[in-house]
Amino acid sequence: MEIPLDLARTLAVVIDEGTFDAAARRLRITPSAVSQRVKALEQQLGRVLVVRSKPVRATDAGAPIVRLARQVALLEHDALAEFGLDEASARPISLALAVNADSLATWFLPALARVGERHPVVFDLHRDDQDFTAGLLESGTVLGAVTSQSAPVAGCLVRPLGVMRYEAVATPVFAERWGLAPGVGRVASLAAAPLVDFDRRDDLQREHLSAQGIDPDGPPRHFVPASSDFATAVKLGLGWGMLPAFQSADELERGALVRLDGDPIDVPLFWQQWNLRSNLLTAVADELAVEARTALARP
Repeated sequence: MEIPLDLARTLAVVIDEGTFDAAARRLRITPSAVSQRVKALEQQLGRVLVVRSKPVRATDAGAPIVRLARQVALLEHDALAEFGLDEASARPISLALAVNADSLATWFLPALARVGERHPVVFDLHRDDQDFTAGLLESGTVLGAVTSQSAPVAGCLVRPLGVMRYEAVATPVFAERWGLAPGVGRVASLAAAPLVDFDRRDDLQREHLSAQGIDPDGPPRHFVPASSDFATAVKLGLGWGMLPAFQSADELERGALVRLDGDPIDVPLFWQQWNLRSNLLTAVADELAVEARTALARP
């Protein structure tokens, strides 16, 4: 059995765009034609490939077809570039990558900017917690990901990047108000003081509390689901939180933030990408490694 690549590409566009109508606009055909192509592929393979929700998503059977379409598109782009054909520069390829919020807000984008200066590429970035970005590789949603997972996803290569180190910090006013300065009663105070969580999957503050022998579900918490806004919330005194040095070093130096008791939390980061001989993916990996060497701590 063969997989018709034109139909596989159509399926990938549907998943990328989220609706059949949006895919039709991108492919410059009618929504009915898009639907017919997907149905034809499903009939040929004997599997349902798309969950027709809003947005649509690939089924478990559809994920490897989407992954195949993206791999072929990447290899085709590299081949055209090596031949020096006009299509390689006239039609930039879209590269889907996954990254955690703190990396995206701090060190990740400069590396991509350097790649974009040398290669015809646009980036489709997917933001998720570093503990979950590897799942986007497994599903075929992205070609590469910054992840905390050191074990390679099936069919992927892995490269260590470094460590993102987080420290518990607060404003001096907040620390004084809630009795968080080092000394008697600090643990009891931390159990009552408001904290800032990124979202309900953010475990950093919970890990810090557990290390102090405090019930991590006890303190009241704010939820601020954007990296820069999360840091701003801590710096405005809404609560204490775990911040990387990128977002706290200047304030700590001038006394606008103070460190709370407890050890830093190190989050190792890795780059995982599909195991393809792709000049473009290699360029992305190399630039990320260069940026990480200066931006991240060593293990």
